[in-house]
Amino acid sequence: MPTMNMIQALNSALDTLLTTDPDTLIFGEDVGYFGGVFRVTEGLQAKHGLTRCFDTPISEGGIIATAIGMGAYGLRPIPEIQFADYILPAFDQLVSEAARLRYRSNGEFEAPITVRSPYGGGIFGGQTHSQSPEAIFAHITGLKTVIPSNPFDAKGLLIAAVECDDPVIFLEPKRLYNGPFDGRHDQALKTWAGHAQAQVPDGHYTVPLGKAAIAREGRDVTVLAYGTMVHVALGGIEESGVDAELIDLRSIVPLDIDAIVASVKKTGRCVILHEASRFGGFGGELSALVQERCFHHLKSPIARVAGWDTPYPHAFEWDYFPGPGRLAAALRRAMEN
Repeated sequence: MPTMNMIQALNSALDTLLTTDPDTLIFGEDVGYFGGVFRVTEGLQAKHGLTRCFDTPISEGGIIATAIGMGAYGLRPIPEIQFADYILPAFDQLVSEAARLRYRSNGEFEAPITVRSPYGGGIFGGQTHSQSPEAIFAHITGLKTVIPSNPFDAKGLLIAAVECDDPVIFLEPKRLYNGPFDGRHDQALKTWAGHAQAQVPDGHYTVPLGKAAIAREGRDVTVLAYGTMVHVALGGIEESGVDAELIDLRSIVPLDIDAIVASVKKTGRCVILHEASRFGGFGGELSALVQERCFHHLKSPIARVAGWDTPYPHAFEWDYFPGPGRLAAALRRAMEN
């Protein structure tokens, strides 16, 4: 199997879909001739033509509205929103149309669209290029939200998302596209060095949505994470010296609650890690679900390690990020109880 980084794996997934399914097409800002700002769609327009991979005006609402119409018609569009922060102008289309179309039409129409978008920090992008809005989408019944942490999963999850008949928000962690962007700062991802590239099969394969992976087995604490934070968690676990089990959720909707419960019942402790702000973050939902199902097995309070409850701080983003040290401290506190 060829060795790929996440950008190459995602490009391979899109190439596979365009080759095998004539109903798929890709569009968005700069995804055609330019190949996308992160080059995920590089070469696809030249290979598959102007009608299968093309540029759009700078109109996120128009991009998503067009995709919904195409999906209702029977196509499987893969629109790209250049940064996850830019999805908000299309939020009404996603909530009021895509997520509800099957119910509102009594099953006559569907919206099988997969909205790809780079998300999270790590490139000094500031408040308009670095946010982590996954909890917003997880709250909307009818949308699925997927966040890969490695190249193999990225390709398999993307193909599975496009083949799903529901609208999917597919968030791609920018810090993981090529590995750490800035070695002076990104010591948090030292464990990523061994995962920045992986063997990824050519052609078609899928990773099922809603199926978590055990990224590290352990007996004392369960750590729940996804995307970039999986690798931050590995660093934090190593720093703490705690024998923690790490669950890579891979998708937050659908959520593999069975895998979470099995792990927490085994360890008796749970620490939740995500990059987004703590208040209102998806960690709060995870905490509630664990408490409801594992209360009598818990040996210590459920802990959350997350971003600051502030607007995204451009100049201080490496302090804003939950790093290995913050997770290590939370793991040690969990073991004190």
